[in-house]
Amino acid sequence: MKKLKEILYKVAIERVSGLTNGSVTDIAVDSRQVIKNCIFVAVNGGDMDGHDYINEAIASGASSIVCEQLPKVLNQEVVYIQVNDSRAALGYMAANFHNTPSSQLHLIGITGTNGKTTVATLLFDLFNNQKKKVGLISTVAIRYDDKYFESTHTTPNPIVINQHLRSMVDSGVTHCFIEVSSHGIDQKRITGLAFTGAIFTNLTHDHLDYHPSFKHYRDTKKLLFDGLDKNGFALTNVDDKNGRVMLQNCKAKKQTYSMHQYADFKVQVLEHQFNGMLLKINQNEIWTQLQGEFNAYNLLAVYATAQILGDESWSCLKSISQLKNVPGRFQTYQTSNGVMLVIDYAHTPDALKNVLNTINKIRTQNESLFTIIGCGGNRDQEKRPLMGKTAASLSSKVIFTSDNPRDEDPEQIIEQINAGVKPIDFKKTMSVTQRREAIKVACQMSKPGDIILIAGKGHENYQEIRGERKPFDDYKIAKEMLSKIL
Repeated sequence: MKKLKEILYKVAIERVSGLTNGSVTDIAVDSRQVIKNCIFVAVNGGDMDGHDYINEAIASGASSIVCEQLPKVLNQEVVYIQVNDSRAALGYMAANFHNTPSSQLHLIGITGTNGKTTVATLLFDLFNNQKKKVGLISTVAIRYDDKYFESTHTTPNPIVINQHLRSMVDSGVTHCFIEVSSHGIDQKRITGLAFTGAIFTNLTHDHLDYHPSFKHYRDTKKLLFDGLDKNGFALTNVDDKNGRVMLQNCKAKKQTYSMHQYADFKVQVLEHQFNGMLLKINQNEIWTQLQGEFNAYNLLAVYATAQILGDESWSCLKSISQLKNVPGRFQTYQTSNGVMLVIDYAHTPDALKNVLNTINKIRTQNESLFTIIGCGGNRDQEKRPLMGKTAASLSSKVIFTSDNPRDEDPEQIIEQINAGVKPIDFKKTMSVTQRREAIKVACQMSKPGDIILIAGKGHENYQEIRGERKPFDDYKIAKEMLSKIL
């Protein structure tokens, strides 16, 4: 229980109807989750507007309503708080309700197009392996202690974030690593959080179905850095042309990492293999079980963050050498006859290019590289032909298939992917709409020593079709089919 006026601290209020000295039991944005003496925050979610459910929330026991537009008729037994931005208000209120847990640990946000999940998860694994109390909020899961909660969003809503941060603090967690998506920033899901530091990985073509322009996408990411105070740190990849943009007008201590230019933290790839890489990090050579230049960047970001947070260099390098691939990120499996299976989350043109380039650097060119790829429905359509062009130009054979079609026709999505293929690469491509069949075809066509890349879904164990999530695990299905063919 907490006083309403305490929960409203920092909220920009335009009008209040009623008294704010009453006690509140909880905060809800879903009228179905309202309990007695709860605050209901009416948020316009695009598909649904919380303002349409205010009466339903009151009927379920809500004693306070936070909204952008007051109802025409006010219930005299209910306190109404009118605000300009319900989403921002929700962020502050969720933090206040849980006694601002983000300020009671080190909260580090990781943003960028690619690498967020890997960097956040590897940091969690690194600190966990060093017997530190640590938390993770990622695309894949929310983790701390022995608790594991599957994620539904890259960046959860403020209520969920603050609930978990409160539990983390209460259990003694000292550091938490959180993925911060552009959607999460734009929708004010991180409002009210106190960040110790922020990490920028890279910025490539993505989410332009949501953002009106690439500049808007970039500037939204930058807001994470703009919000840091002088006691925090800002770590950025300066090999990305947008890396230094993140540091503009940033009050925090600025740190840089790079593979190709001067920076505070440097990495060099000395050797590539399917079972790992030999890296030089700040003049120290280490072997890692991860593969690809993109993972060299990810590991460097991990090393740099650990150093900034006070980790001893040699201890940190030893721990990094023991880190394993994040599930669904360049996850490999080799059959007894030498067929190499690679599962990767790559769902942007740049990420797909990185994975394919990594494989092409490692392989001998005497084997075939089969790539299975699709694109998600109800998402950025501009990247679809780019995905087709990239896959076809860097593979021996490409099978275009369904990803998460959602509400779109998968065959139309495949046509859009195909449109980007260069004429010289037409003969390399084929379309198999059903993803299971596409995987089967690739497995049947493969010969000993060949490589099969299944890209786009990574860790996801479902396919989203017409609002329904159906069980589907690329890794398990491919392993099963390969075992039957041997």
